[in-house]
Amino acid sequence: MTLFKIITLLLAILGAPLFLVISALALISFSSVDIDLSVVVIEMSRLADTPMLISLPLFIFAGTLLSESKAPERILMLSRIFLGWMPGGLAVVSLAVCAVFTAFTGASGVTIFALGGLLLPALIKDGYNERFSMGLITSSGSLGLLFPPSLPLILYGVISETRIDHLFLAGILPGLLMLVLLAAYSMRQSPTAPDNKQRYSGKDALSALRQSAWELPLPVIILGGIYGGFFVAGEAAAVTCLYVLIVEVLIYRDIKISALPGIMSKSMMLFGGILVILAASMASTNYLVDQEVPMRLFEFIREYIDSKYTFLLLLNIFLLIVGAMLDIFSALVLVVPLILPIANGYGVDPIHLGIIFLTNLQIGYCTPPVGLNLFLASYRFEKPIVELYRSTLPFLALLLITLVVITYFPWLSQVLIRTFG
Repeated sequence: MTLFKIITLLLAILGAPLFLVISALALISFSSVDIDLSVVVIEMSRLADTPMLISLPLFIFAGTLLSESKAPERILMLSRIFLGWMPGGLAVVSLAVCAVFTAFTGASGVTIFALGGLLLPALIKDGYNERFSMGLITSSGSLGLLFPPSLPLILYGVISETRIDHLFLAGILPGLLMLVLLAAYSMRQSPTAPDNKQRYSGKDALSALRQSAWELPLPVIILGGIYGGFFVAGEAAAVTCLYVLIVEVLIYRDIKISALPGIMSKSMMLFGGILVILAASMASTNYLVDQEVPMRLFEFIREYIDSKYTFLLLLNIFLLIVGAMLDIFSALVLVVPLILPIANGYGVDPIHLGIIFLTNLQIGYCTPPVGLNLFLASYRFEKPIVELYRSTLPFLALLLITLVVITYFPWLSQVLIRTFG
């Protein structure tokens, strides 16, 4: 058994796929306590009966369609016409567009690559210095992870068995707080408006509205449908997917029908990776629960930490490190099952914990030295990684302030649930 553990460790070090490492650990763990290994397969198959799981592949496909179309350009133009007049207008537009785009695609890397090439030249042309512009785009690349229909929110709901519609509500105010603080900072950094700054007429505004007319109802369809009682999250995902497919393929014709198989393959590869990791993780989690590992961890932590607030502080530090080291989907399936029972022991609401969790992982993406967004932006903008470190520090400080507020003021993530949930 020791030999198998050593082999598994070596595979992990050599970069073996995460699902193989987790599955091997589950098999070794159950075998070590003389439990039939068929339990692992049963736990994996049980995942297929999770009703909310159907929303993941559908939202992923809808997000991939949007990223492959010209939707980002249309939304950017519309936002620029209606918000570009204010101080820091283009920077605020950039924050809003990145947040909306990340909410639908669920991946900050897609946002940086899809919008970075459009936003960086536009910001520099508007008079913003290059360092500020790169920091803005890098930091806002994961800004929409708290807004519906965020894939990480759905995945957290599946893993923690909490209501996804409540998670959607819980993320709105914390997400808006982040947007407002970053927008205020961007306004303060706004350059003096040049005399030749482009001005838009009413005709331009009407034209932009007509061009984006089919994409603007998307948030209303999702949120209005769920909270209006017309359909649940899985049905909302199906309606969204069908709507985006019709709009982008048949109405705008940004995507050719011949390109659909490739887009389906791309989106289902992402979902397949999440599904296999999640299935393997569920088997490992059940072993940990059977062996009372979370309870032992809780008792150990309780010996040294009595205060709920001290626990939350240490949890934030731990999750920031996790967010910088792992991608958000791997972090969710690996860490949530361990943290959830411990947090429950300290009286932390599971929905509030989910918002804290995702906020940390979102910030971890742009936390030096190994935040994923930093490397993606370095590659996209062809700049040294150290330059990205310096660019993101002011934004990182503001995001950490919002993290403290979100952590110690649970009202922010619970008031909408009490009002509408």
